[in-house]
Parts: sequence; C-alpha cells; structure tokens
Amino acid sequence: MQRLFRPHFTLILMSFKNLNLIEPVMKALTAEGYTIPTPIQKQSIPFVLEGRDLQGCAQTGTGKTAAFAIPIIQLLQQQKQHKSGIKVLVLTPTRELAIQIDESFAAYGKFTSMRHTVIFGGVSQLHQTNALRRGIDVLTATPGRLLDLINQGFIDLRQLEIFVLDEADRMLDMGFIHDVKKVIAYLPAKRQTLFFSATMPPEIQKLAKSLLVNPAKVEVTPPTSTVEKIEQSLYHTNKNDKPNLLLHLLDENKIRTALVFTRTKHGADKVVKYLLKNDVDAAAIHGNKSQNARQLALNNFKNGKLRVLVATDIAARGIDIDELTHVFNYDLPEVPETYIHRIGRTGRAGNSGIAIAFCDTEERGNLNDIQKLIGIKVPVVEAHPYPAIYGLPIPKPAPIQRSRPVYRQDNRPRARVAR
Repeated sequence: MQRLFRPHFTLILMSFKNLNLIEPVMKALTAEGYTIPTPIQKQSIPFVLEGRDLQGCAQTGTGKTAAFAIPIIQLLQQQKQHKSGIKVLVLTPTRELAIQIDESFAAYGKFTSMRHTVIFGGVSQLHQTNALRRGIDVLTATPGRLLDLINQGFIDLRQLEIFVLDEADRMLDMGFIHDVKKVIAYLPAKRQTLFFSATMPPEIQKLAKSLLVNPAKVEVTPPTSTVEKIEQSLYHTNKNDKPNLLLHLLDENKIRTALVFTRTKHGADKVVKYLLKNDVDAAAIHGNKSQNARQLALNNFKNGKLRVLVATDIAARGIDIDELTHVFNYDLPEVPETYIHRIGRTGRAGNSGIAIAFCDTEERGNLNDIQKLIGIKVPVVEAHPYPAIYGLPIPKPAPIQRSRPVYRQDNRPRARVAR
C-alpha cells in the first residue's frame, strides 16, 4: 500500500510551556503526557485566553477538544470572584462525544477547583439533575436533553460566560440546527463564543457569522483534505464477499484494533454476527443500542477487550482512541465528507494510521465523489482473494406478458387474449 503525504513544515517546535499556562494546568498536561501542542491548540489557546471569539476549522483527530478545554479551565481558575451558576456550556451532537469532552475537562482540570458534568439523552436524568443541583461551572450537553432540562427548570444559562459549539457541521448533518438555535436563544448576549467545525458548508458559515463577534479564525488544514499520516487503500470486491474480505484482512495483517463503518444499523449487526461466528471479538454501536450497551462496547474496545468495533456514522462520532490502527469503510458513505470524518478516527495524536475501503459495483459513484473531494486517487490493491467481477453483461428482464382486447371488424371488442 502506498503512503500518502502532503508537505508539512514545522519551523518552531512549540511546547505547552510557551503558551503561558498556569501551574495547575501544566501539571495536569504533564500527568497526561502532553508536551507539544497540535497546530489547532497552538493557534487557538492564546486567542481564547485573550477572551476573543474564535472560529476553528480543523479535521477530526487534530486536538480540538484540548484547544478549547485547556484555556477555558485556566480562565475559570483565574477568576477572582466565583459567581454561582453555569459559566461554560459546550454543545456537541452525540452522547459519545459529550462523554469524552467531559472526560477531557476532568483530566485537564484535575488540579483546579473547576466543577463539571455532562448530560445527554437515552438514560435516566436523575444522576444528571443531582449533579446540576450541587452546582457546576462547565456543562457539556447534547441539544435534546439540554432543552428538556431547561424546560423543566433544572438549567439556568443566564450566568453563562463562554459558549462552545463543537462539531457544528455534524449538528447540521444530524438535523440538530433548529435545536441549536433554540439553545442560543437562552444564552446571554454578552459572552465569549468558540465555534468549531471540521467543514464549513454555506449554512454553517451563516450560523458562525450570526454567533461570532470579530472572531479570530484558525484553520490548520483545508477542510476537505485527508489527514496526512493516514495510509489509504481500496479493495474492489463484490457485496457478498465483503465479510470474507474483512476477515481475511484482519487475519492476514494481524490487525489488533479496527473500527469498521457500515451504512446501516442492520448491516453493522450482520458484520458483528459474522465476526463472532469466526472467533473475532466484536461489537456494534448504533442508534438502536441502549446508551449503556454503547458505552460498554466503547469501553471494551478502548481497553483492548474487543478487537473490532462496528459502527454507523452517527454512533461513531466522538470516538477518540490514540492507539486505533485501522479504519475500514466496509460500505462507502454516500456523503463524500463523511469519508474524511471516518478515516480521521485513526492517525490521531500524531500517530500514523491505516484506512481501508471496500467498493462494490453499486458504490462506484460514491467512490468517484470521494476521490473528487479529496483530490487524489486512493491506491487500489489488486491482489486479494475476493476481487470484484465487473463488466459482466446484465441479463435483460423477460418480456412482460400483457393482454389487450382484439377488435372485430365492427370495432366491438372480443374476448381478451394473451399476446
């Protein structure tokens, strides 16, 4: 397989120590093993610390969460007067991503007095409302549960100082934009707003313009380019051979961890059933799974108890695993930008990664759209045991037997006969 690189030059290797971070934050970063900020972190953190609005455009896996969490924690810690009430709201599209953002605040703020919690739907609200009653500084939330608890009177955003809208393009894809606008109506007009998105389609640009005041703009990579250190390859195969090809590649390449994307929930379950039948530890996460089942599968995958995690796009948003080596596009996505999001699950935190795509006859149009978007031809692997059979003549359908009336000379119809 061919490794695809784009030119990348680093003139100065900046340390987190150069970003004027306070001692409790630096202590937490050291404990996490972080020394060098990513480009999005290096550029964003100073603007956030200055109190400026920020528009950040960066691909998945570039460190966006730390780019806003680290300076927010510092701003909260440096406040001389600690007012009661929620001071920071982070709005994000999925439960998994919300949980991971809250975990990041916990990790980076472990040596500060910051209080935080996360809320999302699909589970009982009791634990969440108890945390809210005790008082918090930072709230990470998904739109639906947030609006629900606002309407119940558990959440008051009038003391809010910082609003973070994360994964704005995915909010649009998932149909959450109307809920986002409802949330914005509850926010105080005077606030700092941080806006992050992997891509900037016209509707997202319009939303950013309505939210931000004289923002600093950070774009570390073109929004449609693929992550530099990801090795991509393409296998043409038949639809029915995809399970066999996946199992073959897992075994032949001795793949330790793999995230497999399918188009449908039913397809994800079928892949898992096939892998389990062939002694490969696997589980699926998708919208039909309970939150507890999804979180258990994700935790088992992170801890190495699962070799393969099979997911649909919505469920997989927010999966952040530094050691993930392989991503499979078992089904090619119909939206080309989704391909970028998928392969961005690997090659994270400066590591290299491998992205493998399967393409059957019906998906060739999707493949053309993807390659047009990313500006390259994904290298094709010809030598494998399950090649596609293209170019076979499509059998013509048998003629349909129709009946019609047969007219006599006086133009009156006789009995209907088959022709």
